[in-house]
Amino acid sequence: MFAFFVYILESSRMFDFVRKHTKIMMFVMFLLIIPSFVLFGIDGYNRSRENGLAVARVGGHEITQGEWDAAHKSEADRLRASMPNLDAKLLDSPEARYATLERLVRERVLAQAADKFKLTTSDARLARELQENPTIASLRLPDGKLDMERYRQLAASQGLTPEGFEARVRQDLSVRQVEAGVISTGFSAASVADVSLNAFFEKREVQIASFTTSEFASKVAPTEAELDAFYKANQALFQAPEQASIEYVVLDLEAVKKSISINEADLKSYYDQNALRLSGNEERRASHILINAGKDASAADRQKAKARAEELLQVVRKSPDSFAEVAKKNSQDTGSAANGGDLDFFARGAMVKPFEAAAFAMKKGDISEVVESDFGYHIIKLTEVKTPKQRSFEELRASIEADLKAQQAQRKFAETAEAFTNGVYEQSDSLKPVAEKLKLEIKSAANLTRNPVPGATGVLANAKFLAAIFGPDSIEKKRNTEAIETAPNQLTAARITQYTPARTIPFTDVRSVVRDRVVAAHAAELAKKQGLEKLLAWKAAPASALMPTALVVSRDQSQNIPPQVLSAALRADVSALPAFVGVDLGAQGYAIVKINKIVPRPTPTESAAKQDRAQYAQWWIGAENQAYYNLLKETFKVEIMAARPARTSIDLSVAASK
Repeated sequence: MFAFFVYILESSRMFDFVRKHTKIMMFVMFLLIIPSFVLFGIDGYNRSRENGLAVARVGGHEITQGEWDAAHKSEADRLRASMPNLDAKLLDSPEARYATLERLVRERVLAQAADKFKLTTSDARLARELQENPTIASLRLPDGKLDMERYRQLAASQGLTPEGFEARVRQDLSVRQVEAGVISTGFSAASVADVSLNAFFEKREVQIASFTTSEFASKVAPTEAELDAFYKANQALFQAPEQASIEYVVLDLEAVKKSISINEADLKSYYDQNALRLSGNEERRASHILINAGKDASAADRQKAKARAEELLQVVRKSPDSFAEVAKKNSQDTGSAANGGDLDFFARGAMVKPFEAAAFAMKKGDISEVVESDFGYHIIKLTEVKTPKQRSFEELRASIEADLKAQQAQRKFAETAEAFTNGVYEQSDSLKPVAEKLKLEIKSAANLTRNPVPGATGVLANAKFLAAIFGPDSIEKKRNTEAIETAPNQLTAARITQYTPARTIPFTDVRSVVRDRVVAAHAAELAKKQGLEKLLAWKAAPASALMPTALVVSRDQSQNIPPQVLSAALRADVSALPAFVGVDLGAQGYAIVKINKIVPRPTPTESAAKQDRAQYAQWWIGAENQAYYNLLKETFKVEIMAARPARTSIDLSVAASK
């Protein structure tokens, strides 16, 4: 209570001071706030606010634009690292970004559910998970202890401390429990699965009559008035996209390398310290006798295998020249036994660690003790050692210089990237200052659109870079874009030199396109009209139906017929045969399907039936789990404010270029 009165008294004194010294306080606020605008600019505040904009909300907790961007960058970096040949455009597409947001929402929903349901992970469960993790298992030393330095590196590669890494694993385990109740208890009775699978794999003998749009195109002769009316009513279809010509600069490791020079003394010093390594790796040739005993084998089996290896070791020790013959008769390595156990030449890193350690500690002609590995027990004989010939400084000079430049460029890139980022922002009316300061080439490109033009590569195909070019700052305020990460260790900035807004293409330029559309629309109507007439006539008199050769179709044997036609054929009511069903194919025309008979699913073998039932059970469990997740989304009042990207179906780039 005393502390509360002291707080009230101090607060009263503070407000009295503010009232009596208003001008002083305004001056102090001026000193505190104005420098922030000077240093960061109003745009800096705006960009900060944009990063803080909510794109989704889960249980009252917001997911901001900045969190979405960071999550997508992390996901894209992970995919690039695991699949280096993956097209970067796929990672930066609106669909890929939205998928990241949906994943982020799902993670938040499950995390909040785990918290609400008090699903925690014990220390013992966490320890068991870490012990069973194959990545962590690979960090263990020969004595079984964890290599803590490499463990810290693993955590650091994910931006975490070991404690943070373990906390995340603990959280993941807790979250898994949310769905585990559904996944682990889901099942499908064999009788129910068989009914569904029999229906799913059922075959039907069908005949298909097609009334294609192209067949009726010659019967359509639109007037100029019709073409003009269509053009005026559908001007959104005939828009030339906005275009921009730009100049841009790219900062990457190659650009940084050009600013680095290595003196002769450093080159020679590096050569002296690394001559052997640079000349090549030592290789060794060995033969071995293997007695199999996998790491999953019982202790008794491993002991028996070891005893057999010890017996063979005594044999080859007494008669080293018999090693090849003993290997042929006794080695259980099918790949090398026929060659007397010969493994040819290998360098460090090619063999499992215990084998490598023994082989590279031996002298030519030596026979090792019994060496234990995850495969079993080895007896190794070292037959040859290939030491690389040391190359001269002059031979290696070019590669040494390239290595040192690459190393220094990697270290210098972060510093240069900061200068680049600040330069394009602080002098936002030109790229010339930052290009001159960092010795970068100013490049140019013409007729860019918001989507990559056909054949675009590199930064000009990067969706994020193009979005920045067509942002309001670039178009309306004529400013440089911010520095955009267009690839790992690559930043790009641009400015617009010429901008052409979107416009409606004149009728004369697109007349042929307009005519094609009008003809196609009328031809599709004629095809549908004739198809409906035939459908009514054939239903009334099935024998009058003139149809092509019959096909047997099913969901797994579509016979290359259109999906809409296949779906109609398999969904049609077959209580009375033959059955007819019409399919409106839209712009492609119309089709009539005649179902002649049902072909039951062939009785599968027991193993195939078991496999199919297991697959069906997975589908069923997946559907139940998705339904449960949808319920959780309702429970935690999920809102996604970001619009789902829509696919564009009209491309008038050819007409627009006229």
